[in-house]
Amino acid sequence: MQTLTRKRDLRKAEPLWADTPRHTVRTQSRLSAHDVDVLIVGAGISGALMANALIAHDLRILMVDRRKPISGSSMASTAMIQHELDVPLHQLNRTLGSASARRIWQRSARAVENLASLVDALRIPCQFERRNTLYLSGSSYGARALQAEVKAREAASLEATLLTQAELRARFDIDRTAAIETRVSASANPAQLTSGFLRHAQASGIPIVENVEITDIREIGGRNAVATADGQIILATHVVFCTGYEFLKSVANKNHAIVSTWALATAPRHPRPDWLDDYLVWEGADPYIYFRSTRDGRIIVGGEDEKSDDAFQDPAKLKSKSDILRRKLSDLIGFRIGEPEYRWAAAFGVTAQGLPMIGRAPGMQNVFAAMGYGGNGITFSQIAAEIISSAILGHADPDAALFPFTT
Repeated sequence: MQTLTRKRDLRKAEPLWADTPRHTVRTQSRLSAHDVDVLIVGAGISGALMANALIAHDLRILMVDRRKPISGSSMASTAMIQHELDVPLHQLNRTLGSASARRIWQRSARAVENLASLVDALRIPCQFERRNTLYLSGSSYGARALQAEVKAREAASLEATLLTQAELRARFDIDRTAAIETRVSASANPAQLTSGFLRHAQASGIPIVENVEITDIREIGGRNAVATADGQIILATHVVFCTGYEFLKSVANKNHAIVSTWALATAPRHPRPDWLDDYLVWEGADPYIYFRSTRDGRIIVGGEDEKSDDAFQDPAKLKSKSDILRRKLSDLIGFRIGEPEYRWAAAFGVTAQGLPMIGRAPGMQNVFAAMGYGGNGITFSQIAAEIISSAILGHADPDAALFPFTT
């Protein structure tokens, strides 16, 4: 059977979030509409935010997914909602030019703020918390690189504080040559976050249908005829693929890659530094680790990424990678990290510049896609919802050209 996206097993083992309440959404098992203004393909965080961006505009909207909602990459997220990109600003200045690079970073910071406002306005119970970020020097970016990074952020009117080795030791008891401290970040339970937005979409009249496989799209009279695996046709003026790391086949190429990553969560009330409850932490290394705490005192740590599209499926690596993450974190913060209660692995997509691809899919009429999110999945999902919804509603987003499809 042909499909329009590359079908992948997006995670292995069950993340912590699968055992938390309010993370499921009731769906329809059959299509109740076959003629809509907007068809959203994908019921993860990207699709949920896309639907909410289009609510209250008198549009007939339908959401479908080949799986159950929130059962793909959204469930595997560690939900470190950062405005900081995988590629530092001072490096992006060199490859894209300072004007474009600054706008990208500024847009990312604004997306975190917009998401926080949405969660607050809709009162979504998802353990959403504002966090500071601590970016540590590492093997890829040392003290000099971090100094250059702070200058680049200051030039872009992005607040950032450089911490010296002595300051880092005194405040955090971490022995690195330097660090950058920032404030525009957040954390959440990603499953509850997604389900909250999906429920709001449903309450606003948007049906969500699971087990719908999209196999083909043909333009007919200025509209899109979308075929499903079971032989049904959906007519849609606009189609939006919010399929995350399952790239559209028409745009997947050597500039896009699938990477494997690993994560773990400790038992609740795990011993940890007092300051960790206020921070997200990551490092300028390759591979790097990142970590945070949860409201019930767990430590979540992830990383050890590999440039492989199937390494995450290896059960032996799930154990060995979690052992490496535990050891690295123990060495870094001076607390012994106990045997985890949860281990999981997942795939995620990256692009050469570390930027998502957002906008009209090449060669398709009124078909949009959002993919290639790297380590900023939730933040980039918010940006995608803003940019694509603007295009559908007929007014161009001024930053749309910053996130192009590369082929």
